[in-house]
Amino acid sequence: MSFARRVWRFVRRIPRGRVVTYGQIAERLGRPRGARAVGHAMRECPHDLPWHRVVNAAGGISPRARMSGMITQRLRLEAEGIRLRGGRVSLTRYRWGAGGSRQSGSLRNGSWLGDRR
Repeated sequence: MSFARRVWRFVRRIPRGRVVTYGQIAERLGRPRGARAVGHAMRECPHDLPWHRVVNAAGGISPRARMSGMITQRLRLEAEGIRLRGGRVSLTRYRWGAGGSRQSGSLRNGSWLGDRR
């Protein structure tokens, strides 16, 4: 399976109301320095992927060529109950796997498929 497909498979499992960072995805897929590769995969993602749940390391919406994509991401996050302050998401509050609880769909409890394969 290609790296891009593994990224998309991971992103499909991010629970509603949670976010992950590009670096977090890269690390979980066995490429701890591969955040840019994740970003590249996300630029080509299927339209039905919940791409808006992926943010940068600071919890921010990454700049895009078109401003409309950034606005769309913000609106989708807000529709899921995720608050942004100063253009950033609180990773402490909304990051998937940060608390380790099953209810939040923790990465630590193996609730997603494709772990480092």
